[in-house]
Amino acid sequence: MPIEITELLDYVVEKNASDLHLGVDRVPFVRVDGDLLPTDYPVVDEDTIERYCKFLLTPKREYMLEEKNEIDVSYQYGKIGRFRVNIFRQQGTLAAALRLVPDKILAFEELNLPIIMEELSLERRGIIIITGTTGSGKSTTLASMIEYINNRRPVHIITIEDPIEFVHYDKEAIINQRELGVDTNTFLDALRGSMREDPDIIMVGEMRDRETVTATFQAALTGHLVFTTLHTLDVVQTINRVIDFYPSDMQQQSRLMLSETIRAIVSMRLLPMVGGGRVPAMEIMKTTGRIREFIEQRDKTDMIKNAIEEGNAEGMITFDQYLLSMYRRGLITYDTAIHAASSPHDFKLLEQKDTDFADRILTRMEQFQHTPGQSKMGNGL
Repeated sequence: MPIEITELLDYVVEKNASDLHLGVDRVPFVRVDGDLLPTDYPVVDEDTIERYCKFLLTPKREYMLEEKNEIDVSYQYGKIGRFRVNIFRQQGTLAAALRLVPDKILAFEELNLPIIMEELSLERRGIIIITGTTGSGKSTTLASMIEYINNRRPVHIITIEDPIEFVHYDKEAIINQRELGVDTNTFLDALRGSMREDPDIIMVGEMRDRETVTATFQAALTGHLVFTTLHTLDVVQTINRVIDFYPSDMQQQSRLMLSETIRAIVSMRLLPMVGGGRVPAMEIMKTTGRIREFIEQRDKTDMIKNAIEEGNAEGMITFDQYLLSMYRRGLITYDTAIHAASSPHDFKLLEQKDTDFADRILTRMEQFQHTPGQSKMGNGL
């Protein structure tokens, strides 16, 4: 008897997996705690995967898949949760990657996120960029920040997503969530429209092109708080990526625009945690006068890392400092820290410094971090 896709979705939930991968002539695979594992289900054939995809798509989206050969959608699976679904073609056949998005939006302490995320969430204007590779926790963190605001401030929040992942319900705030391909055609169209919709806060799922970047920064310049994401590895790379959206003759102007609007950049990496699960490591930059100067002057941009390293009192921290704290507190192993470090050599030097230095880092982190515990950021959205 053929396996129904609902059985596979139940399996993902049962195994606490983050992702399900489907392709022709292979068994279904799941990702658990970052590792991709084969299942014991039968090999999927062409007819089966076409049936699975038809189950997940509306007739309109089936047509869009035929036209574009790939599509991003969200699928609500009963009361269990939503799945972010990407269906695409490879070697002429359909394939799909599904990511589980839990219905419950977790609080900062449940995700083992630092206390400074509370401060950043309550900024009144400017841009906050959450960065990292796919599966590093960006969407989960953004959802937690939006929910933190929703519980505390009477504001109007507009989200622009592709697709909608976490669903928010009105509490202190009112929230309108717009999905590409359903509620709007492009990020740019939705951003332009949002200026006439009386928002206080705008969440842009991703800055993908120069036009969207420009509209995002214009929204911040007009007094709104904007959250967005980029697929970059660290703070300096994020700044350079934003500037590289522009041609060379506009890059100095883009530096000025960035320095005027940026409030913080938070870069994330999800790491295996001692005892199971995964825990986020972070690099955090807050804008100060010194940081603003380094953004504006191209020859000083690389000095931003040093400014972050010396800015612990303001809540800033580099990846390597964060990793040292996590290792010292028993959250991750030494091997995990070394492999995740921006510079393994620099991390070793940092780790070998005098005990007083390590104690100072730990003291700052105790003020900076929630009480450590089993992280629930398993999906890495």
